[in-house]
Amino acid sequence: MKGVIVKKSKIHSKGVFAERNFKKGEIVLKWNVSHRLTKEEVDRLQEEEKVYVSYVNGKYTLMQSPDRFVNHSCDANTYTDNFCDVAKKDIKKGEEITSDYSEDEIPGFEMKCNCGSKNCRGIIKRN
Repeated sequence: MKGVIVKKSKIHSKGVFAERNFKKGEIVLKWNVSHRLTKEEVDRLQEEEKVYVSYVNGKYTLMQSPDRFVNHSCDANTYTDNFCDVAKKDIKKGEEITSDYSEDEIPGFEMKCNCGSKNCRGIIKRN
């Protein structure tokens, strides 16, 4: 995807960063949703791959690069809409692209948060 790059992140391992400025409302990432999975296929994945599965509109998708490297933030700068990450606010070149994982639909989802924002919730659970 043009306009973003994957590199080392302070939040977690790798992250996605803006290579240019994005305006509020602009699509930052359009997901590659070609890797659809059944529930059985998800269950057979290795644990380290399961973290890259998204569940949207009743469908499981194994996220691909760079989409899979969008880290969670309690003060995210994007929201998801129609398999895209859309800028919630203006995003400056060099800024990490983040999303709020609690907006995902995965039943029973829970994780420890490392976002470091002043609004950090500590534990992220599905809304």
